[in-house]
Amino acid sequence: MSAYWSDFVKTLDPYVPGEQPKQTDLIKLNTNESPFAPSPAVLDAIRQATADQLRLYPSPESDRLRAAVARYYDLSEDQVFPGNGSDEVLAHLFLGLFRHQGKQILFPDITYSFYPVYCRLYDIDYQNVALADDFSIRLQDYLALPPETVSAVIFPNPNAPTGMAIGRDEIEQLLIQRPQWVVAVDEAYVDFGAQSCVPLIKKYKNLVVLQTLSKSRSLAGLRVGFAFAQPELLEGLVRVKNSFNSYPVDRLAEAGAIAAFEDQSYFEQTTREIVQTREQLSEAMRALGFTVLPSKANFIFVSHSQYDAAQLLASLRSHAILVRHFRHPRIASFLRVTIGTKKQCETLIKSLSEIVS
Repeated sequence: MSAYWSDFVKTLDPYVPGEQPKQTDLIKLNTNESPFAPSPAVLDAIRQATADQLRLYPSPESDRLRAAVARYYDLSEDQVFPGNGSDEVLAHLFLGLFRHQGKQILFPDITYSFYPVYCRLYDIDYQNVALADDFSIRLQDYLALPPETVSAVIFPNPNAPTGMAIGRDEIEQLLIQRPQWVVAVDEAYVDFGAQSCVPLIKKYKNLVVLQTLSKSRSLAGLRVGFAFAQPELLEGLVRVKNSFNSYPVDRLAEAGAIAAFEDQSYFEQTTREIVQTREQLSEAMRALGFTVLPSKANFIFVSHSQYDAAQLLASLRSHAILVRHFRHPRIASFLRVTIGTKKQCETLIKSLSEIVS
């Protein structure tokens, strides 16, 4: 801790991402990256964009990208807000829409661990709403809280790190019954089997949907994410963005992102294979005695009644396999396992068979 730090910085408890090892001989199933390379069309678009125009700033509003994404989702361009990864978009969301004096926001007690970090960073009061005993999100528990004390609700769908999803009809009921709340649905993993709420954007002025290209589009290294909402809501994010960084999406990222949305067949092929591998891995894990939560994401959440999760984590590391362990008391017995290639998952099962036998 430096004497030059501001007092505020000394109080921060930053988000800790999954390990990004320098070793290249590890099977990396700990950060929910895609096991597939990006679409060849993406790589070609990025190569073509590495030309003389890199000396120029990109479009402040990412106009071409917004137009391409709006066409893809049948939205208007002013209903699309791009950013430097969905984490940056989330940061603007928290500051632009969630910070209301005397009110709090709600999110699950087991969820994306960046949410409480943003709340502490921006001095936003929040309340955790407990997941059900089966780790599902119960939106009726949110409706049971005094509505006048709340400004917003945010949750991932599918949830992280559980992988469990709730239906669009349930979310629509929350939008209807709490029109005074902003309802933010974080859809980082939606393309692996859950229902997207993007079709509800035109109907509800209090809905924000967030997505990323890091998972189903194989572009975690490119850093492109989106918020979708009616223009009045997104204008709040634009004001924050332009007070922070007017050019968040660079020219290469914009070119690659547009190409990713245009190559629909590659997207469908890779997501389909990940879903198939997820179901095969889940079945194999159950055969080894693991409890596997029903997942609609590109990962599974597993526990074993006879083996400590932290010890399993260490044992797998000795087999050159990385998975993720969270120390929250409710889920300390679980491991989160990213869906890798079929070969990687077969190696995981082989190693686990040796460990649990």
